[in-house]
Amino acid sequence: MDNAVPPRSAAPGPRRRDRHGRGMRGPIAPPQVPLAASRAEVFADLVQDSVERLERRWPQLAEIDFVVLEVPRLDGPGQVWSDDAVPLGGTVPSGDGRRGRVVVYRRPVEIRTKGRDERAALVHEVVVEQVAELLGLTPETVDPRYGED
Repeated sequence: MDNAVPPRSAAPGPRRRDRHGRGMRGPIAPPQVPLAASRAEVFADLVQDSVERLERRWPQLAEIDFVVLEVPRLDGPGQVWSDDAVPLGGTVPSGDGRRGRVVVYRRPVEIRTKGRDERAALVHEVVVEQVAELLGLTPETVDPRYGED
């Protein structure tokens, strides 16, 4: 046989090239870039950044839970959606031994924004509005820069 392929050695050695002959690939991204961060995780980070920004001014926010939910839900069978507005956030006041809660709805916020900066600004507005409602203050009192963007 003239076209015989030489047999492979039994012991595998280090691969010099990938199976397409292009060589070994390097890392996909630098180590400081989070490759596996989902959209939900990135959104939760935006909410956390906003909360940390407000906690410097309002230390009592440590007693409030901040929660991210995908979409608002209807609690009762008789409730219907309003065609005019879908809420971007909500509050649950403290009571009966439970902490106050601020809820930010991820999907309605994402749908209304185009980029990360716009999304971060809207998340901060929603968090400020909900904190103001929970504390019984105006949004401008909670964050003096509210509404400037």
